[in-house]
Amino acid sequence: MLFKLLNPMPFGFFVAALISDIVYYRTGELMWMKGAAWLIAAGLVLAIIPRLINLVQVWFPGRNHVAGAQRLDFFVNLLAIVAAIFNAFVHSRDAYAVMPEGMWLSVVTVILLCVGNVVLASHEFDVQEVRHA
Repeated sequence: MLFKLLNPMPFGFFVAALISDIVYYRTGELMWMKGAAWLIAAGLVLAIIPRLINLVQVWFPGRNHVAGAQRLDFFVNLLAIVAAIFNAFVHSRDAYAVMPEGMWLSVVTVILLCVGNVVLASHEFDVQEVRHA
């Protein structure tokens, strides 16, 4: 329950950071780069809590069955967090040294989170189809 509440929050912060990076790349306004840096930092803080909950659910399941899709989602989200950490370091540079690496790392982070969400959603859809059959 807590995992499903907290899991989507970092995705919103990282998408907003990507949008800020794109606007900074096109306009050169420094405010957008600083906004992206803060959004990445906030997304990282909010991404770690659901991953710790997911770590316990996936790797120490007890009696519950853990599907391969849930493990794949865990690893994809973990890779997204690693990319976001590198992105935070890139965004700590001087303003003109952030682009284009910062924008590409934001793109990689968002794509990895999208893949993780699609894998998890397709698994839940399959489970619901089996229950109805």
